[in-house]
Amino acid sequence: MRGFGSLFGKKKGASSIPIRETLFGDMPLDQWPSDGDASDELPWGAFVSARQTLAGGNRAGAIAGWRRILTQPGFEPRCYLQAWHFLRQHGEQPAPEVAKQLLGVVIEVALPQGLDLLAAYADHSARYYNHSGAGVVWERPDDSLDAAIDQLLAVSRPIVSQIGAWEETRPAPPPTDSARLSFLTPSGLHFGQGPMAALARDPLGGQVLHSASGLMNAMIAKAKLT
Repeated sequence: MRGFGSLFGKKKGASSIPIRETLFGDMPLDQWPSDGDASDELPWGAFVSARQTLAGGNRAGAIAGWRRILTQPGFEPRCYLQAWHFLRQHGEQPAPEVAKQLLGVVIEVALPQGLDLLAAYADHSARYYNHSGAGVVWERPDDSLDAAIDQLLAVSRPIVSQIGAWEETRPAPPPTDSARLSFLTPSGLHFGQGPMAALARDPLGGQVLHSASGLMNAMIAKAKLT
């Protein structure tokens, strides 16, 4: 099935930490893309060109390159998040009407056995990584998960509207028996965190966790059917 990958039963071990780092749209400049993954195809060639332009001392040219990426339709949300991440690092901020646009949600649940991760994006792609190292990658081969992803994004938007962007380096995973709800926008990371039980009782956080659980179960069911 094109656009769908099941990783269940395939141990990834140490690679689970790098996978987490790729979900938020805030990878370092030299890693999006890494030199080994670079190509001339858009948007990767544009990111590489902007990086090279900046290395040559042309900050304005690099900014123009990242802004050009934002004008091109059809890229995955993490590419737009990365472009905004680099722009903010160089003093550029999104307009107020763009700043709180929700491009993705990442749910982290820290169990005694390890970290569970669920990420869903505005293009209806999603990823689920179990603490065991198994997981599911959904690249929208069909629209069967659209409603579940839309629901998660919908219940997340009221939280984004009420909290400010995190201005420091993204924190490490939450402590055991806690959860973190991360919301990805052009203005940066917004998040809420707390003990799992407390978040589940919260009127807004509980809706996010409930919707995330529904999406996760749907993804697991898809994997078991392949």
